[in-house]
Amino acid sequence: MPYLYQDSKPRPPMLPGAARATHSSGKTYEELKRECLRRGVLFEDPDFPACNSSLFFSENPPIPFIWKRPGDIVKDPKFIIGGATRTDICQGDLGDCWLLAAIASLTLNEKTLARVVPLDQNFGPDYAGIFHFQFWQHNEWLDVVIDDRLPTFKGRLVFLHSAEHNEFWSALLEKAYAKLNGSYEALKGGGTIEAMEDFTGGVGETYEAKKAPDNFYEILKKALKRCSMVGCSIDTSSAAESEAKTPFGLIKGHAYSVTGIDEVSYRGRQVQLIRIRNPWGQVEWNGPWSDKMKFEDFKVHFDKVEICNLTPDALEDNTAHKWEVTIHQGSWVRGSTAGGCRNFLETFWTNPQIKLHLTEKDDGQDDCTFIAALMQKDRRKLRKFGAELLTIGYSIYESPGGDGHLGKDFFRYHSSKARSKTYINLREVSNRFKLPPGDYILVPTTFEPHKEADFCLRIFSEKKAITEDVDENVAIDLPEPLNPSPSPQETEEEKQFRALFEQISGEDMEISAEELQYVLNAVLKRTKNIKFKNLSLVSCRNIISLTDTSGNGKLEFSEFKVFWEKLKKWINIFLQFDFDKSGSMSSYELRSALKATGYQLNNYLLQLIVLRYSDEQFQIGFDDFLNCLIRLENASRVFQALSVKNNEFINLNISEFINLAMNI
Repeated sequence: MPYLYQDSKPRPPMLPGAARATHSSGKTYEELKRECLRRGVLFEDPDFPACNSSLFFSENPPIPFIWKRPGDIVKDPKFIIGGATRTDICQGDLGDCWLLAAIASLTLNEKTLARVVPLDQNFGPDYAGIFHFQFWQHNEWLDVVIDDRLPTFKGRLVFLHSAEHNEFWSALLEKAYAKLNGSYEALKGGGTIEAMEDFTGGVGETYEAKKAPDNFYEILKKALKRCSMVGCSIDTSSAAESEAKTPFGLIKGHAYSVTGIDEVSYRGRQVQLIRIRNPWGQVEWNGPWSDKMKFEDFKVHFDKVEICNLTPDALEDNTAHKWEVTIHQGSWVRGSTAGGCRNFLETFWTNPQIKLHLTEKDDGQDDCTFIAALMQKDRRKLRKFGAELLTIGYSIYESPGGDGHLGKDFFRYHSSKARSKTYINLREVSNRFKLPPGDYILVPTTFEPHKEADFCLRIFSEKKAITEDVDENVAIDLPEPLNPSPSPQETEEEKQFRALFEQISGEDMEISAEELQYVLNAVLKRTKNIKFKNLSLVSCRNIISLTDTSGNGKLEFSEFKVFWEKLKKWINIFLQFDFDKSGSMSSYELRSALKATGYQLNNYLLQLIVLRYSDEQFQIGFDDFLNCLIRLENASRVFQALSVKNNEFINLNISEFINLAMNI
């Protein structure tokens, strides 16, 4: 699937009140509902129809599901009964316990719940079969509209349901989340922190319970007090252990939510207790304290704890405070910006690079604290196309100063100052760091090169930090075009070219585009060390446009000599970046090769050029390299001429103009 560059300029986080309508009609929930009420019909969502494609993408339903509205299942359906509580969340026949654990945590915070589940919905007089929910996705709040047709079997809901059989908010929420991700099947398997972030826009942190810090109890207590969402799970060593029951009644590989933590006096001493919730609503801890668990037992029996900080607030400090947040959107694109991790030095440097300015120390500290959270986008939604979660991570280097994309040699001789704990196939990799004030370069990557995905990088800093894409400036530094002038004595090479030129051109000593094509193809095919197929007639017309000073659409010998000198320079540059002497150049070296010819391009333009000129092995032959340079030089000459002639020519910068020219 093609991935195009996404502008990674920092953006402020969006507020939930600005949720964007997502229905294909372009209409909001309110507009769609009014239309249904006016027409006297119940809403049917064409974007997520009541059919098998909304259920599964890799298989047919194992049983004949029937889609029914709540009013067809029970006589008196309600949206919410007595407020939303964790008992409203009972798992059905879908492996999405991770989602249910997040929903259970969501019910502990009324304000957060009301943001995700607008509470002014019901089955009353203005019922129109339409409901809506709001989710955070990559720095944007989305309003997801659904109809209320739900999959059933023998009159009972198949998937998520409430213990109260006439309460439907949780089932409808699950459907909206399934629509957001493409199908119900797309919800199989996941991490609780993923849904927590989608419900809050917060940032997640993961702890290993057995290696947790000494103040872990205080961290969890403070997190729950601030209504952060907390989940936990037990690791499995094999697929056979998935959902296996331990002797203490716990389920391996199952997502639980932490719903409470407290300290009680027992037999003259204080005992720390923690309460966890199983979305199944059954199979529970049978050790000491029953429904509540001793905190020390919790650390022994659970492996992973996930905390989603809603604001997010600092967990280590006694005083909660807001973080500064900046967000970058970007892409890894094969052949240009998908360089892989530091193990692949030849391409690692081509990854996107983000400059981080840490200017203010933490209060009373010598360092600056920040969280870097790297998220790969839409992989769950793309499952039906065969996409899986990529293994991702990042490294942070001290900036050497200056502007521009750091090259291969920098990473060859400099080690990172910090990095993600591991490369892992999770939706988001998030770690907390403390570094001295200064400038740093953060490099987000996949583990292996050539892996494509869009990503979202979020930086949370205790004090204001400035981030910028080091790649956004486009610069062109070309030598002034040479004026053709006769040389006092021709070289042997020039004598040979003159003879060939005279043979083709005739008495007027001028050649057309067709004749130029014959000359260049004949010469370049005999040039050693380069792979050359054929130069097109269009390219030869562009060459004439580039060097024709008389404007007659033909080349004189003196004009041809000017181009030949330029061509020799381009051949030398091409050979310089053909590191393996294969006769072709890796597309990942294109940035440096173009810079050597005078073009400093950003990721967006590089990706366009690579998509156009590289082959399936990410190689560029000399003919494609030459075609690219001719088009770039023509575009830049035209832009410069028009800019000088008319300062108000067009509201395009050089990057936009080159983009336009490369697509013509």
